[in-house]
Amino acid sequence: MSDALFYSPGVRENPQLSEQESHHCIKVLRMREGDRLTITDGRGYFYDCILTKAHPKHCVVGIEKEIFRGKSWGFYLHIAFAPTKNMERNEWFVEKATEIGIDEITPLLCRFSERKEIKSERLRKIAVSAMKQSRQAVLPSLNEMIPFQELISMPFAGRKFIAHCYSSMEKKPLTQIYRKGEEALLLIGPEGDFSEEEVQEAMKKGFELVSLGENRLRTETACLVACHMVHVLNQS
Repeated sequence: MSDALFYSPGVRENPQLSEQESHHCIKVLRMREGDRLTITDGRGYFYDCILTKAHPKHCVVGIEKEIFRGKSWGFYLHIAFAPTKNMERNEWFVEKATEIGIDEITPLLCRFSERKEIKSERLRKIAVSAMKQSRQAVLPSLNEMIPFQELISMPFAGRKFIAHCYSSMEKKPLTQIYRKGEEALLLIGPEGDFSEEEVQEAMKKGFELVSLGENRLRTETACLVACHMVHVLNQS
């Protein structure tokens, strides 16, 4: 595996790089025809390649070896969160969660959401960059923003959790009720929290009420804490 890692989701069928990846290959890394590089398709495979056509907009490669790497964690983790008004905080979460390891991310539109829409393409670019930086072969699924009621009504085979800050509702620490290897869907609310009605509706749909600790956390911090917490619990 070479030091230069690129992303091309359809490289097996069409062995070339996108315009953006080609630009990085030729203009930034100054690679030339005959140089070796590694490409990931984001679906668990690495491809050891040789650069056969060096063009800043359209690089073509020859695949020499296919390596299945898969993901480094043995569970499924989906975090659905209400994006913050500050877009940089949302990008920070997506970047760090991708580096740690996450399967799916869904932006939520909640009653108290500060941000009503989000540019998912920008977040995808952040995730791709983080995947390459952390030398992974699996890109998390990044969904479009979805209304809270719609998401909680969708089927999910694993455990479903919702974190909130209401002291009037009994909740248990995630560390006490999550079990190693379980698929998990975690809901993290906006900075104004979920509404009480949203929490009640989630409970009716089978979500368990959880706490992520004693301190009140920012949305993006809570997301990352939840992600890391599940990883740690699976390593114990």
